Amino acid sequence: MKIIVIGSGGREHALAWQFAQSAQVKQIFCIPGNAGTATIEKCRNVALNQDDFEGILRFAQVQGVQLTVVGPEAPLADGVVDFFQAGEMPIFGPTKQGAQIEASKSWAKDLMVEAGIPTAASEVFTDPIAAREYVQAQGVPIVIKADGLASGKGVTVATTFAEANQAIDEALGGKFGDAGETLLIEECLQGQEASVLAITDGKTIRALLPAQDHKRIGVGDTGPNTGGMGAYAPAPIVTPEIQRKIQTQVLEPAIAALQKRKIDYCGCLYAGLMITPAGEPKVIEFNCRFGDPETQVILPLLETPLADLMLACIEKRLEQMPAIEWKDGAAVCVVLASGGYPGKYETGKPITGIGKAKEHGAIVFHAGTKLKTSTLVTAGGRVLGVTAIGESIQAAIDNAYVSLAYINFEGATYRHDIGHRAIAN
Repeated sequence: MKIIVIGSGGREHALAWQFAQSAQVKQIFCIPGNAGTATIEKCRNVALNQDDFEGILRFAQVQGVQLTVVGPEAPLADGVVDFFQAGEMPIFGPTKQGAQIEASKSWAKDLMVEAGIPTAASEVFTDPIAAREYVQAQGVPIVIKADGLASGKGVTVATTFAEANQAIDEALGGKFGDAGETLLIEECLQGQEASVLAITDGKTIRALLPAQDHKRIGVGDTGPNTGGMGAYAPAPIVTPEIQRKIQTQVLEPAIAALQKRKIDYCGCLYAGLMITPAGEPKVIEFNCRFGDPETQVILPLLETPLADLMLACIEKRLEQMPAIEWKDGAAVCVVLASGGYPGKYETGKPITGIGKAKEHGAIVFHAGTKLKTSTLVTAGGRVLGVTAIGESIQAAIDNAYVSLAYINFEGATYRHDIGHRAIAN
């Protein structure tokens, strides 16, 4: 089997790494890939832009690719799946219509309300004065969200009126471009966050292991939001009982609501959840793709070949597949970021020690890296994800941090408390 993975981050490296474990997968093409995907024996980076849909489709047709997988949300929101379907080539991911579930938070909120999915009360605004008046009436804490795609940085949990007003003014003032022209302002849910990624063929939906991301830059979940500073799976906050509620109150109603809108949603549906102190799951947001860095802890625990699951979704036979099989134990991923991230940061810093980290048993997923005259250097805000597996979450945490200590680049920063909520639980 030949597979294309579209994207260049840690999530795409993890997808390619998982595909490479399968004997039936002969060749993986990463478009454009990164310095990490280039090291996978079965993998080849292809110098095409991820938004060059015509070029990618032509490449897939010439190579006889049996499966294309889209990593990032932007190509999905721009209609790459529609393009492939018109060319009669198999691709895993929702159409442009379905991708609105992430591309527009207000559209997703309407869908949730229509389906009776538990979520935060909210209002939509385009006028800063009206938005500030609403915040004043509702009180703080309150959540300010850019309606469109903002690379995981368009959400502010405001704990003061000044912070809320600043977030409103920045978003509507153009900080996030078109993504911030509309704001969703919603109540601040209390509890613990969890990520439940599921795969679906548009009729049947199956959840993967629950994970927990660490979105804030600082220890103790402090500071601004990032694209994710680390994750672990399985997340103990999602008990079997809560998982059943997520299946019946969130995932299945979402697919039913999409069907009602005549949207054939095939791909990954990612529910970002708040688990309330009473043990009730409420949806914070939906995403239309695999999470990053959640993918880096879920896929190393997956026993069932991922390509088999994705093809079953594309061919509308997910219901016929046996139960998804998982390895015992837990996985933890700690993200190494460039100094200054999520603000301004420098790139081009040489990276050392990855080989020693791997010798210790870690899986090192590349995110913002590139080769510069045969030297591995930093090329982004989130640079590497160091993933380790252990018999328990604590063992996986210990393994990850021991491995991480071998890796170095100038300005490297990371959180020292990934998994702290699991240990507290």
